[in-house]
Amino acid sequence: MRLLEHLGENLRQAAVPIHRDGWPFIAGGLVAAVLLGLLFAPLFWLGLLVTGWMAYFFRDPPRVTPEGDDLVVSPADGVIQAIAARRPPPELGLGEAPRTCISVFLNIFDVHVNRAPVGGRITRLAYHPGKFLNAAQDKASEDNERQSFRIETPTGDVYGFVQIAGLIARRIVCAVRQGDVVAAGQRVGLIRFGSRCDVYLPDGCAPLVAVGQRAIAGETVFADGRRNQPPRGWRRS
Repeated sequence: MRLLEHLGENLRQAAVPIHRDGWPFIAGGLVAAVLLGLLFAPLFWLGLLVTGWMAYFFRDPPRVTPEGDDLVVSPADGVIQAIAARRPPPELGLGEAPRTCISVFLNIFDVHVNRAPVGGRITRLAYHPGKFLNAAQDKASEDNERQSFRIETPTGDVYGFVQIAGLIARRIVCAVRQGDVVAAGQRVGLIRFGSRCDVYLPDGCAPLVAVGQRAIAGETVFADGRRNQPPRGWRRS
């Protein structure tokens, strides 16, 4: 009996939760698999394979966010594609001056649930329709469909966070509203299916990551808002 309880607990810990927005896709995939199987049996297994990929794509694993009121964490799983001075989207009202922007590119195999990069109040939330260019391109930050967040921390710092649709991403899901107070690492939405996330840092806030590094949403520390950390170098081993 104790062995079965231990096995059940291990299975519960190993099971990865599915984001609620994924269930309609999974259910639709199962229905399609059954219908296709009635027409031609091998198509059932193909439909089942696609359904399994849907469940994998919409996985929503728990994350442990480092403690620290001033820490800035990655909003997404993926590879840090660029760290550069870039003018924030105009809808955020952050001015014309370039800010340090950290860009994370998500491929179709990454977890696509996005998390708040920093704790604070969402003082502006703006949707901007646009194109669906490859999210890896620099101009995707300006031309693509996006959802922008302006977050003000209790210490008065202002951050920009932008969800950007990609070549095959056709839907940005936002799970918060303007005026909400969020904690760093809190779920704020997702993007289907390939995409990019940009984080705009305040002046004097140095990045603690480097281009090419893999980031984990809610866990990888992007920067320290206390501004007492120098930029880190990067070396491949």
